Amino acid sequence: MSNILKVTNLYARVPEKEILKGLDLEMKTGEVHAIMGPNGTGKSTLSSIIMGQRRYEVTSGDVTLDGVSLLDKEVDERARMGLFLAYQNPAEVPGVTNSDFIRAAMKATSGQNPSLFKFIKEYDKAISDLKMREDLGQRYLNDGFSGGEKKKNEILQMKMLKPKFAILDEIDSGLDVDALRIVGENVSAMINENLGVLLITHYQRLLDYIKPDFVHVMINGRIVKTGGAELIEKIDKEGYSWIEDELGINIDPEKEQKTHAILGACAHNPKN
Repeated sequence: MSNILKVTNLYARVPEKEILKGLDLEMKTGEVHAIMGPNGTGKSTLSSIIMGQRRYEVTSGDVTLDGVSLLDKEVDERARMGLFLAYQNPAEVPGVTNSDFIRAAMKATSGQNPSLFKFIKEYDKAISDLKMREDLGQRYLNDGFSGGEKKKNEILQMKMLKPKFAILDEIDSGLDVDALRIVGENVSAMINENLGVLLITHYQRLLDYIKPDFVHVMINGRIVKTGGAELIEKIDKEGYSWIEDELGINIDPEKEQKTHAILGACAHNPKN
């Protein structure tokens, strides 16, 4: 039986601006949804609200997982329910080793303490799959990591935590060709009936590796068009100007305000 993540008529704002304006989205495990759109449309705001970033005020609507509202849940509660968010720029945490962090996150989300032998076996395989340095476990979390290493480390955490829904916010940003292929192939290999993926991206190149079932175009705080691969090709060739003509929408040029947090915040309970 599929799990369902649903966003219903969602309105949200920061004190100085309304960002989401009646957004609707429904996805099931086993599905890959891609959200594309120009800067300033609220894509990263949506991902932050789903995961529980408290700087945004939800003024109307709801976000539910299997019919249970998430809006009153803290980040760690949402993670235990099966949500996972990979931010574009994960924070560095000196003093906490990568392996300790991930093992603590696994314990926090599952409620069980994984055996050291099983953890090391899975961890080493995930590092090998992602072609990461063998000393990764002893390095401090994202401390001194290159941009590509940070993105791979996000996917490493996703592989270990095995969420029901993974939200990948511009995970392709800053990746070179080889790293993009490795990240894309690893994410694609994880997709099954127990995992749904929401991709937020500007570029077709990631979607060459992770094939979406649905492509959504987001403009001015709401999804205005949904389709398949044909939308990716049209956006890649023509940008978003055709949306203005086809739907009579004026695209807001203001830049989206983004808040960055630790992907693995699921291991903690920040009171934002």
